[in-house]
Amino acid sequence: MEEYMLPCLNKKYLGFECMGCGIQRSVALLFRGEFIDAFLMYPGIYPLISLLGFLIINQFVTLKYANKTIIFLAILTVATIIISYLIKITH
Repeated sequence: MEEYMLPCLNKKYLGFECMGCGIQRSVALLFRGEFIDAFLMYPGIYPLISLLGFLIINQFVTLKYANKTIIFLAILTVATIIISYLIKITH
């Protein structure tokens, strides 16, 4: 699976990682059952999966507070990605 992963063009041409660097490897780690390593590779993976899962469920089931939940999960996902990226580039 790793041999088919796309390279980060931002890192290749500009010399620094983007906010999405590590997501492919994190998903690969999830498929192998390495859940902690997946989080350490890309901390935004679990909020992102929660958001996508909720969006899929919301297509089939009507939920009372769906809009508020989607907004909360979207903000949580974006905040996690940005904070983890800022921590990564400052260390």
